[in-house]
Amino acid sequence: MRISVPRGEPDIDLGSVDLFDPETYVSGDPHAVWHVLRRRAPVHRQTLPDGRSFASVTRHADVSAVLRDHTRFTSRNGTLLSILGSPDPAVDKMMAASDPPVHSRMRVPMSKALSHTALLAQEPGIRRVAHRLLAPLLDGEPWDLAVAGADFPMAFTGALMGLPEADWPRLTRLTTMAIAPEDPAYHDEAGDGTLAAAHHELFEYFAEQCLVPAQRDDLIGFLRQMKIDGRPLRLDELVYNCYSLLLGANVTTPHAIAATVQAFIEHPDQYRRLTDGADTATAVEEGLRWASPANHFMRYAVADTELSGVPIRAGEAVVAWLGSANRDERVFDDPYRFDVGRTPNRHVAFGFGPHYCIGAPLARIALRLLFGEIVRLVEEFRPAGTVVHLKSNFVAGIRHLPVTARLRPGAAPLLAEAVATAGSLSE
Repeated sequence: MRISVPRGEPDIDLGSVDLFDPETYVSGDPHAVWHVLRRRAPVHRQTLPDGRSFASVTRHADVSAVLRDHTRFTSRNGTLLSILGSPDPAVDKMMAASDPPVHSRMRVPMSKALSHTALLAQEPGIRRVAHRLLAPLLDGEPWDLAVAGADFPMAFTGALMGLPEADWPRLTRLTTMAIAPEDPAYHDEAGDGTLAAAHHELFEYFAEQCLVPAQRDDLIGFLRQMKIDGRPLRLDELVYNCYSLLLGANVTTPHAIAATVQAFIEHPDQYRRLTDGADTATAVEEGLRWASPANHFMRYAVADTELSGVPIRAGEAVVAWLGSANRDERVFDDPYRFDVGRTPNRHVAFGFGPHYCIGAPLARIALRLLFGEIVRLVEEFRPAGTVVHLKSNFVAGIRHLPVTARLRPGAAPLLAEAVATAGSLSE
């Protein structure tokens, strides 16, 4: 999705606003649209040609309220616009498609396995992955950072889940098909059935993985041993939650990388602040706010309620736009300024409330380590071709980001040595 800076009050006809169409996020200007909606129509209703409808909320407070309060807004009827108006087959089987207390019974044990403390042991492996990712910088040729970054989370999430390294490229492609089925790079592989085909193959794959009789010392093994109300997870529950965990990892991290590096190119003064010693962890949070890779989450109103003084009907679909909330002038000082030292930074890039992304600790560790290596090795990034955005209303992604990089003095031998000792990513 293009990240723009609205100037003044954009002249936008609210009746023509289409936040459902994935093309809006490729060739349109969603930030200008959200800017106007936050001011003039914080609850905006859209009806599709087939009669389905949804209400969009764009202010930080309303987005937070919708995502936080499961007693008013349920996750059990579908959480993405891709299944608007259709029943969710994963209801109460997948953590993301459930409400407390069912959601809590799944989340509490999973969150222990994916806590920051539990994941610290993964840091050496993630650093090896980062070195392998950055290896092409050694030849000085143009390098597509978005293509390379797409493989980054799979290399450590796949290892964490115990998935064979040979399967990682196909799994990366399948998860992108699932979140961007109308993107031309993925759509033509399976025609109109792209989403269904991706789901079928992923579910079948995870069913096979979960049925392997051997003991597993990995995340899938942990899920197989996990119990809810004294019973182990059923096969369909295992499959849905494996799918959700992998999808979450592959949605946020690669697009945060690409959008942050693009911001470094467009705001070189901010990158210099990092190379001069600014805190990398703080910069990562700003990169997450700036990118807002997960563009929306959907809920359904449980009963009649209201948001920003606007009535919401029971049963109505409500879409919370995270990218808009992360530019809300009521919360962020000068929200269209990329600021690697921004504090406080109350972004909702990982969601909010009970469904706050369970993989956020892993994503933060990975991004902090990767950008730590980038700052240590790279003096400057430069554009080297046309940026291509992902066609999706769910993921604010970049499909192609060609760049060149000038390494810092003495960085080339350090990177060459790190790459030479990286070994297999699945070790």
